[in-house]
Parts: sequence; C-alpha cells; structure tokens
Amino acid sequence: MYPNSKLRLVDVSKTFSTVNGGFTALSSLSMDVSPGRFVSLIGPSGCGKSTLFNIIAGLETPSTGRIEIDGENLTGLIGRVGYMLQKDLLLPWRTVIDNIVLGMEIQGMSRKDARDKARPYLKRYGLGDFETQFPSALSGGMRQRAALLRTLLLDNDVILLDEPFGALDAQTKAQMQEWLLNIWEDFGKTVVFVTHDIEESIYLSDEICVMGTRPGRLIERISVPMARPRPRSVVTQTSFVELKQRCMDLLNEPHHEPPRVAAE
Repeated sequence: MYPNSKLRLVDVSKTFSTVNGGFTALSSLSMDVSPGRFVSLIGPSGCGKSTLFNIIAGLETPSTGRIEIDGENLTGLIGRVGYMLQKDLLLPWRTVIDNIVLGMEIQGMSRKDARDKARPYLKRYGLGDFETQFPSALSGGMRQRAALLRTLLLDNDVILLDEPFGALDAQTKAQMQEWLLNIWEDFGKTVVFVTHDIEESIYLSDEICVMGTRPGRLIERISVPMARPRPRSVVTQTSFVELKQRCMDLLNEPHHEPPRVAAE
C-alpha cells in the first residue's frame, strides 16, 4: 500500500458469463497510484487492460473488489476519471475548440466559459492556429493533441489513456510522447497509460505495471529510475536497454504463481 494514494484498486476481479461457463478476465488485482504519477500498464493481448480501464472508469462493475480515488469508494460510478481511447473520437461537425471544450460542457460549464478556459491552452500547446478548423483539416497527430487536451481539461485528477499513440507513425509518435510529457508536467494529473510499446512505457513513465494473462493479473511493478526531463537519447543508455530487456523477459515467460509486487 502506497501512502496518500490518489487511485487505489483493491482486489479487483472480473468474471464474464459465456456459453462455455465463466471466463475470468481479471483476478485479484490490487494497485496503488500516488498523486501526479505516470504509470504504464503493459501486457499481452487479452490480459484485461481494457477491462480494467472500463472498471476504473465505472463502465464495468467488478465481480469483486473496489476502486478508490482519494480514499473514496467510487466503484461503478462514471465521470470521476478522464478516459481517452486510441481513436480520437472528435465530432466532425464541431470545430477544434468546440471539440476540446465538449467534456467541460458535459460537466456543466457554459460553452463561452469553456472556450475562455481552453483558448490559452490551445495557443500554448500548438493548436491556436486550428481553433476554428474542423477535425477533417487536422493530421493524425494534431487530432490526438486535440483529444488529449479535451481529456486533460476535464475536472478530473485521474486520467486513463488507452494506447493514444498506437495508430501513429514512428516519427509522429515520438513527437507526441514529448508533447504529452510537457503537458502532463504542466497539468499535474495522475496518469495511467496502456501501451503495447515497451520502449514507450519506459520513456514516459515513473512506474511500469507488467500484466499476465489467463487470467489477467499484475505480475510485477517496476520503478523507472531515470530522472526527468528525459532527452530522447535516453533510449540508448544502458539502464534503459536493461529495463527494456527485463520487461521483455517478464512478458515472454510463463507465469503460474500468484501476482506479486517487486521490491523497489
């Protein structure tokens, strides 16, 4: 248990009913995330990462366990975290600024006040020249910037990002990673990030949670010891390469023992 946890998952499991009986997608997963931390989840396909995100967001109810934010049990409640999927889900009939303020409007802010709040961020984070454009005029990277800014401007301390850069080319992905780190440091949000890219998880994160499958569970939690800010050249450092190999080994090994948390 981590002191002063922002987000806490306590013994979370999820079993789905199928024609062949029960299928356990998640088994007894517990995790604490401290305020302002950037934590990545990596694991093979089918390990329950998306199911876990849906439970944290209140879109799914766990079979057992609970979700806490700031010590309050919020299991099954929606609207208490920001949640961005891989697809940007920008509405084609709304301008860039009106897409960005959509979440704030849903939370009850007037469109005028939401626009006034958003405009300085558009200018600061490279979207000021696109304020009145429609999503069709934006590149994939710029669409993701708009979607991320929409998520971060929500009045939520915890942000879930589910492979937001998975569909981008390598160069655009690298640019978006650096952009995300800059905006995350400015906003001070607590981020849980899902990715299949081990290098991305190391570059971005304070901690990496490695998950196993059948059933989905936490295998190991690894602290990333590299100081911030991190130059792109950090990926060639010995410590980075060794950490990447450790993650690869964990993902490639069969695991038949109960979930464990590595000593840090």
